[in-house]
Amino acid sequence: AQKPIVLWHFSPRCLLKVVQKVKNERMNGTLQCADPCQEYTVLNDDWRSTNNTSTQNLHCDQHVDWQGWYRLFLGQTSAHIPEKCVAERRCGTHAPLWITTPHPTQSGQIVSRTVCGSWSGRCCRFSSHTIHVKLCYGNYFIYKLVRPSNCHLAYCAGIVPFVTLTL
Repeated sequence: AQKPIVLWHFSPRCLLKVVQKVKNERMNGTLQCADPCQEYTVLNDDWRSTNNTSTQNLHCDQHVDWQGWYRLFLGQTSAHIPEKCVAERRCGTHAPLWITTPHPTQSGQIVSRTVCGSWSGRCCRFSSHTIHVKLCYGNYFIYKLVRPSNCHLAYCAGIVPFVTLTL
């Protein structure tokens, strides 16, 4: 049996999850309200660390087929995409990706954030896309990531500082 295809759509009242099942080449979809905090993919790549300065094996997130929501880890520790400029040639890539404005502080809130890539002495040499970020009730972030515009750009991960929740 084929694995169902899951698509996410934003709605003012809830996040809609469309589950499409392929059967005899016909698509059968169902809509459900879903919380991406319960339906994310773990992204645990030590090479994404802001402390990684190795350029031996460069990575490129342009070739990743980003589907759904992702939670970042570094080892056993929850991580986040940095909110400040990351020096070039870190995070296992040439141009590390970071977000330009802070993460949400209200639990359950989904926000859009501009992504920048550091390169050629400029913190925001690449700023071609936005991602969605959500603060979940367990005090962790999830991300709806998209493909960067070029190679070698890759999302960075840093250790999450304590977040003061707004209920």
